[in-house]
Amino acid sequence: MKDIYLRFLVLIFGISLFTPNLIMAYEEANYETVYQAEQFDVRRYGERLVVQTSYGDQNGGFRKLFNYISGSNDSSEKIAMTIPVTQSDPGEGMVMQFYLPSKFDKSNAPLPDDGSLEISSIDAGHYAAIRFSGRSTEKNFNKYSGILRKELERDNVLIVGPAIKATYNGPFTLPRFRRNESMFLVDWK
Repeated sequence: MKDIYLRFLVLIFGISLFTPNLIMAYEEANYETVYQAEQFDVRRYGERLVVQTSYGDQNGGFRKLFNYISGSNDSSEKIAMTIPVTQSDPGEGMVMQFYLPSKFDKSNAPLPDDGSLEISSIDAGHYAAIRFSGRSTEKNFNKYSGILRKELERDNVLIVGPAIKATYNGPFTLPRFRRNESMFLVDWK
């Protein structure tokens, strides 16, 4: 009996190593795919609420946002992690965003204790996205942003915002199982 129990634990541990997203399900921002090409798709996202910060050090930005969802807010409420975590450079420096769960709106979202964080709304719109696995390094992000930009230019799709890095997995997910995306806000007709 002890041998069966041990085998069961080893099996569960092995499965958890290779399928981390099945073990930990996070709410993902809802979208509708409106176009699929060979290398990218175009999605329509509704309005979304985020907590965001500008940062010079990526780890510092993440830590501040993580503290907010861990209870560093005016109601000391722990907030569920959602995906993706996004980063972009809108022209005034780097911005990192955590999407808030869909149960929140501007009237009930806890306010951050940290003055460098803000609750913001992202307008509904169309986003072109290309997916890649591996580490979400600047090199990989820039490579896939460049591929996406060329594909969009070839298809005469107008890019109307900066490149966005979207990461969906935690640091303990094996690189080949990671989901990362490069995205652009586009003018889609």
